[in-house]
Amino acid sequence: MKSALCLHNATVFTGFSVMQDCAVYIKDGKIADVYNEERFRQKKFSPKVKIIDVNGAYIMPGLIDTHIHGIGGFGADDGDYKSILHMSKTLAQYGVTSFIPTCCTATEPELKQKIKAITKAMGKEVGAEILGIHLEGPFLSPEKAGAQSPEGISPVDLDLMHRLYKYCDGHLINMTVAPELKGMRELALYCMEKGILLQAGHTNATYKQMLEGLQAGIMHVTHLFNAMRPLHHREPGVVGAVLIHPEISCEIIGDGVHVHPNLIDLLLKSKPLSQIVLITDALYPAKTDLSKTPDLYLDKCFYRKDNNVINGSAISMLDGFRNLVSWGISMEKVVRMASTNPAKITGQKHKGLLIPGYDADVIVLDKDLNLIYTIIKGQFVEGKI
Repeated sequence: MKSALCLHNATVFTGFSVMQDCAVYIKDGKIADVYNEERFRQKKFSPKVKIIDVNGAYIMPGLIDTHIHGIGGFGADDGDYKSILHMSKTLAQYGVTSFIPTCCTATEPELKQKIKAITKAMGKEVGAEILGIHLEGPFLSPEKAGAQSPEGISPVDLDLMHRLYKYCDGHLINMTVAPELKGMRELALYCMEKGILLQAGHTNATYKQMLEGLQAGIMHVTHLFNAMRPLHHREPGVVGAVLIHPEISCEIIGDGVHVHPNLIDLLLKSKPLSQIVLITDALYPAKTDLSKTPDLYLDKCFYRKDNNVINGSAISMLDGFRNLVSWGISMEKVVRMASTNPAKITGQKHKGLLIPGYDADVIVLDKDLNLIYTIIKGQFVEGKI
């Protein structure tokens, strides 16, 4: 037995149910079992098993951030693998057990450097696990660039796409594109063949163009409501397509600024819960000193000083989790949005649920939703034992 522990006397959110007075048994980095307190008391554990009474706290799958640019003063756009490792360490302090570093638009040499930094960091983490790479661009709409660099936006170019894929060395998980661009169908079919999840974002697509993208496999939407054609009663646009079609999944930023809390409530009434993913879209200054960001100011999220355009969020996944709960969304639903759904939609087959055989990526929160422990593959990386 390499390592084993049992957390008991807890309310356990498995990702599909809530179990009162339960225990979670972890062995060799995997979930070995989840059972009630009575069975825990009857079980005879080896002396090598660490037993921890969490005193009625909440146990749930670790948070998974599938769209994050940076945190703690370090970001994916630094082009330095050490920055990615700093992100990994910092994210564990906020209950994140795995993440997908997201690169903004840039010239091809700059993108290559960013990608290579991420792949070099993979496997060297001391905190949250790096799942792969999210490219936000370069095939975006110039009309909906938002905070993306216009110089890095490109028409669809299959040769460039192939080079980017090669730079990623098999680690490209998801990519944000504008479905309305000429040549997008060919690019979408290429990505489907490579197993890359395409997301509609920074797009001015009409409703019809969204449906054409859907037919080509563009099944997910980046930061819904932001940097896209809005809902109109005669032209449903991107937002309308998401609300109308249950098969389309979407991201939602939980800072309360990018999207009004009542719109998140509307989204939950309009779509299957399984199709909604909580993200941060956080920038590198999040949770750190703002002295290094002379072009930004903070007012719940980051804005550009020159034009007051929202640049990105300043929250952690744990902040977003707490926000949604404070807005009246049940913890069971938020666990699915923050852990279970991101794992499922991005193809992480052994994450996001507390069931036997899954990775032991676990967090423990007290009744006020303060972090007690972050456990990644059975190892404590945050919190005192």
